[in-house]
Formats: sequence, structure tokens, C-alpha cells
Amino acid sequence: MARPKILVVGAGFAGVGCVRRLERSLAPDEADICLVTPFSYQLYLPLLPQVASGVLTPQSIAVSLRRSKKYRTRIVPGGAVGVDTKAKVCVVRTITDEVVNESYDHIVLAPGSITRTFDIPGLVDNARGMKTLAEAAYIRDHVIAQLDLADASHNAAERESRLQFVVVGGGYAGTETAACLQRLTTAALHRYPRLDPKLIKWHLIDIAPRLMPELGEKLGLSAQKILTDRGIDISLGVSIAKAGPEEVTFTDGRVVPCRTLIWTAGVVASPLIATLGAETVRGRLAVAADMTVPGVDGVYALGDAAAVPDLTKDEEDAVCPPTAQHAMRQGRKAAENVIAAIRNQPLQPYKHKDLGLVVDLGGRDAVSKPMGIELRGLPAQAVARGYHWSALRTNVAKTRVLTNWMLNAVAGNDFVRTGFQSRKAATLRDFEFTNAYLSPEELRDQVADAMPRA
Repeated sequence: MARPKILVVGAGFAGVGCVRRLERSLAPDEADICLVTPFSYQLYLPLLPQVASGVLTPQSIAVSLRRSKKYRTRIVPGGAVGVDTKAKVCVVRTITDEVVNESYDHIVLAPGSITRTFDIPGLVDNARGMKTLAEAAYIRDHVIAQLDLADASHNAAERESRLQFVVVGGGYAGTETAACLQRLTTAALHRYPRLDPKLIKWHLIDIAPRLMPELGEKLGLSAQKILTDRGIDISLGVSIAKAGPEEVTFTDGRVVPCRTLIWTAGVVASPLIATLGAETVRGRLAVAADMTVPGVDGVYALGDAAAVPDLTKDEEDAVCPPTAQHAMRQGRKAAENVIAAIRNQPLQPYKHKDLGLVVDLGGRDAVSKPMGIELRGLPAQAVARGYHWSALRTNVAKTRVLTNWMLNAVAGNDFVRTGFQSRKAATLRDFEFTNAYLSPEELRDQVADAMPRA
């Protein structure tokens, strides 16, 4: 009999965690393992703001999937754009733009999420996101470019618009992005003696009434005070009404001259989930506690794309939050359940109690809540960086990150931009290829065309 084929979609925390457990637990003759991903690295997303601010190099948080000599998973270089669960086929658009069908016996869906946007005039054409490695590297280039261009400009209005920066989203990504980039521009001031320090202004806005409510009121207020003391203008209960290339209009009527709008107002599940035609919970695929999709054979879903029940909560409809902590552990449990299915053993539910939260605000500033213990300042920073460092998958990545941290602490930042994409401004529209996914009709035709005919 042919070996069963396991197809894992996505190389994030959940997908890579699943593949690693499969490789360690399955004998080579038990199953074939394939991983669908457009990039042959695992991105450590929580440290993206530090890439954007130049504390870390991009390579240090992009952990190679091809480095291990024992790696026996076949990498399919492309993105999954549709899944036909009846035919057991995943449609992949390869990096050469070829559309191919990958059959499977078991499929683990961990495609992650994309930036959540709203129907706000000018948003996708003028905002930048913080979801990919390319976006983080681009934002660093862009922010330093604004300092250079403001320094070279003789027009007061232009200087003002180039030196005001707006970050939308008071969650972890937005707060850390605003904190880290504000430190970058502050540190740059003595390198730009012609710029008036009073003109550099960072705005952090969120429609929610509190900053990072998951931290609790006390820690959330502590983080807010740290940022306010640094000069960051925080506006809560406010969002964007309109975004233009040179100004942003807030919902409270304020118009801010600004050429840098960074959008981090949440995420939604990958559009791949919609191609299954299965039940969803707030856009995430509805799954059982063992991460199987009810009524569908051989399909598992986890991470940001799945509403995995949180069995540690008393609420009946509680689901696990889309965090790296849960994704890593769900990946391992999903692999164990796939192996159990292959070996005709019972599947086990996923259950993990959240270990806490860490927020790195740059320098010596941080707030953390490990195991419910509230920390601030250097102790919180030690916990935050210690957690991130230990979560990195390889010793090479750990060495690179630790070296970057030490070098930045001793030597400070270098205000160098690479100049890539300097002739064309890149925005949300350019980094997340949401138009690549198949419609139900296109998916049906693609699968049917590949089926053998009598």
C-alpha cells in the first residue's frame, strides 16, 4: 500500500511545529510529509517591530527551513489558494505562478492570518502594514527616508508632514511598533542637527477604550504612561476616517499632516479558509477540540486561521487567542493527532493554559505578565527578551538575535536605508496578495481539469 501523504499548509509557528513533531515521531516509511510555503523560512513575528527599528537584522528572525541536514519534508514553494475537501486536493500557486494540485490523505491547515482592513477611503493605497518581513524592512527604510527628505527640504509644510507618524492599533503589534520606531527617530535627532525636535511627532490611536486590554488595567496604564512620557500622543476611542498620501483624517475630526501611516488594527484568518465552504467563527475555521474540522475527513486546522476551543476557560464558546504561544503548542498536538489517525489510535484534545504576556517597548522599557505576575522596567524586559530568545527554534537564530541585542545596546543604531523600492511607494496593497485565492467556481474547475477522465 502507498504511504499516506500529509500536507501541511503554512510555515508559521503552527505549521513548523507540526512538521517538526511529525518528522521526529514518524518513521520514514510511515508517511510522506509536504509543507506548502512561499518562503523557506519560519518568521518569528513578535520581533518584527525590532526589525523595523533596526535593533535586529531581518535575517536574524527568519529561521531557515532548509538548514537541518535531517530535514526530510518536501517543501512545495508556493501558496495554497484553494482546498477541495471532497476530492482531497489542495490547489497551490507556485512561486513560478504555476497552478498545481497537491493531493493529500491528511491536511493540516495553518495558513495564518492577514491584516484586517476596513472600507476606509485611501487606507490600502496609503497605509503600511507590519505583518511580513518585507513590510518591516520597508518601514525602516521609509521612516529613515522621511528624516532624510525632511532634512533636505526647504518647505516648512513638507517637513512637518514628513516628521509626523501615525500608528493605528493599540494591541501588541501597534504598541511595540510605535514604541520601537519612536526610539529610532529620537536617537536619530543628534545626527540631523537641522531638524527641529519638536516637529517629530508619533501618534498611536485605537478605537478601543484601553491600550492592550489583555494586560489588565494597571499594566495597560503603565505602558501608556511610558509611551506618553516619551512624547507619543495616544488617542483612544479614535480611528481613521480617511487616509491620503500627505495627511490623515481622524474620526474625531483632526487632520494630521502625515506621510507615514502604519496600520496594525488586528488580523483576520487567511482567505484560504473561505475556499473550504465550512463553518467559521468570526472568520476562523470552526474546529473541534482535537483540531479536526467536523464532518470533513482528514482535515485539521489550527493557529490564527482556526477557532480552537479553549478548554481552560469556563465559557462554553471560548476559543484560543491567535498568539504564537498557542500556535506552537497546537502544531505539536495536531501532529500527534495526525499520527494517531494514521495508527488508528484515539485523538486527543488540545488544552494549554496561557503562560502570560510580554510587551517589549524598547530600551529598558517593558511590561510583562508571566504566570499572572505583573512586572515593569528591567525585570519585565528580562522576561520579555528571555521568552523571545528561548522561543527561537535554532541555536543560529538565538546567536544572531543575542548578538544584535548586545551590539545595539553598546553601539546604538545606524541610520542607514537600503534604498530598495525607492522609486515606488509600497503599501498594504503591495504586500498581501489577497486577490490570489480561487473562487468556488475556479476551484471546482481546477480540480476537475486535473481529474482523470474515463
